[in-house]
Amino acid sequence: MSPHALRRNLVAWIFMLPAAALLVVFLTYPLGLGVWLGFTDARIGRPGMYVGLENFEMLWDDSVFWLSVFNTVLYTTVASLLKFALGFWLALLLNEHLPFKAFFRAIVLLPWVVPTVLSAIAFWWIYDAQFSIISWVLIKWGWIDAPINFLGDVANARASVIAANVWRGIPFVAITLLAGLQTISPSLYEAAALDGATAMQRLRYVTLPLLTPIIAIVMTFSVLFTFTDFQLIYVLTRGGPVNATHLMATLSFQRGISGGQLGEGAAIAVAMIPFLLAAILFSYFGLQRRRWQQGGTDR
Repeated sequence: MSPHALRRNLVAWIFMLPAAALLVVFLTYPLGLGVWLGFTDARIGRPGMYVGLENFEMLWDDSVFWLSVFNTVLYTTVASLLKFALGFWLALLLNEHLPFKAFFRAIVLLPWVVPTVLSAIAFWWIYDAQFSIISWVLIKWGWIDAPINFLGDVANARASVIAANVWRGIPFVAITLLAGLQTISPSLYEAAALDGATAMQRLRYVTLPLLTPIIAIVMTFSVLFTFTDFQLIYVLTRGGPVNATHLMATLSFQRGISGGQLGEGAAIAVAMIPFLLAAILFSYFGLQRRRWQQGGTDR
């Protein structure tokens, strides 16, 4: 290797060191400590001792833990699909030549920039069992006779927290996909239209294939954000009613911090890692370059 290449590599490593140090301090160390605590019987105020797989064996027989796994998978799957469908539709709409397009794009971002806790408090008021604005409107219209128990019924509570998460997540999906749509050359659509392609065919054979890398990124981050959601659930329901909305993140906090069982709470957090790795692998394979972009077949 030439001296010039060595100097260039050395400079690159020097510039990377501060970022690497921050990652080690704020990401790698907490992750390693959490994994270690998952194999101990640590409690708040007591370091604990190594107990091997005992915490995980307890979780294997814990019905509440498996309910939280089911809730997390259901919450993540339904919310992510709804966010993608609605966000994609909104991105297509904002990509059209509309009046005041810049203003509408700014408005779309509002749910994303509002702090999660403030959004959750607003939804907590909207879902209030006695003073819900939704129930009040439906009663005035004569559609229902009594207020809806949004957060006190199992099915209603699950649907309510999913709706709140979808409302917050749509802007991220919409704006990211909109950025991807604007990179597609209009000439491709014009060529497809000249060949007789309908609007649906142009969407299927031009838009979706070219957006595949962006969709992979968006869905990966959407799944990660939704799977690890904590603030929204904690403020709205704290896992109730009867653990119907407990996610793995909220259950980990309840067992580890509120309950003082740091080892058990850390074990629940560690159990989330395989799901998160699956989402990352999805992103990796989804972002592979495709030969159709160069006129060939998929790799």
